[in-house]
Amino acid sequence: MSGLGNQIKTLLLMSSLTILVVLIGGALGGQSGMMMALIFALIMNGGSYWFSDRIALSMTGAKPLSRNDNIEIYTMVERLTSNAGIPMPGLYITPSMQPNAFATGRNPKHSAVAVTQGLLNILNREELEGVIAHELAHIKNRDVLISTIAAVMAGVITTMANWAQWALMFGAGGDEEEGPGFLAALPVIILGPIAAMLVQMAVSRSREYLADSTGARIAGHSRGLSNALLKLEQASRTVPMDVSPAASHLFIVNPLSAKRLMNLFSTHPSTEDRVRRLQDSNI
Repeated sequence: MSGLGNQIKTLLLMSSLTILVVLIGGALGGQSGMMMALIFALIMNGGSYWFSDRIALSMTGAKPLSRNDNIEIYTMVERLTSNAGIPMPGLYITPSMQPNAFATGRNPKHSAVAVTQGLLNILNREELEGVIAHELAHIKNRDVLISTIAAVMAGVITTMANWAQWALMFGAGGDEEEGPGFLAALPVIILGPIAAMLVQMAVSRSREYLADSTGARIAGHSRGLSNALLKLEQASRTVPMDVSPAASHLFIVNPLSAKRLMNLFSTHPSTEDRVRRLQDSNI
């Protein structure tokens, strides 16, 4: 997808989020709830745009990785960044033992790539290059902003569903003018988490195919990424990751694959299909 296409999609997503949050606010708190929800949505949209990288990094517990911390990784990213024709992103590492990685930021000049400790532990150099090139492809293709906004949106929807549940538990509502009542809050509780998953699925699946092919060109071959994806898929099914479901679509493979219910609503295309496409690309 072009940069302009992603900008339009980002604007539509932020607008949809604002409308949805206001409607939920109205269902939970009447007219006053709608006003509070509107203010909250505007603040959240501004924050998710200007601080998208910080939000995603904080959601995953990532810490900065300097040249002195790991000069080999740092120089590898510098070389791949030069191949991609984009500025050097910030580098981060998360302590999780599940091998995984993600990219975030609002544009190539304000971006970051994060890898897990587990990723560094099990991949060889060629495979690590493939994964990092994939994440740089997300930055080059300018789809990191919309992915982070989707993560924020999913988190907000889930949070508001939780608020509705607590409101019912403590007897809030019931007043037709000010409170939601049981019938108004119940759809929010049931459909909120489902809507959050659908948002993630809508923005995640197609972009992974594009990042795979772009990443293979950045690395100069598809072999490393193909092998890495197979390793990561297997590890994600056995090694859990403590990460918010709202941020799961940011990663190169679904970090919640170990949870069978979550896997039914996977935000990622199948690894087998991704590997097949890479092998058929002849890169």
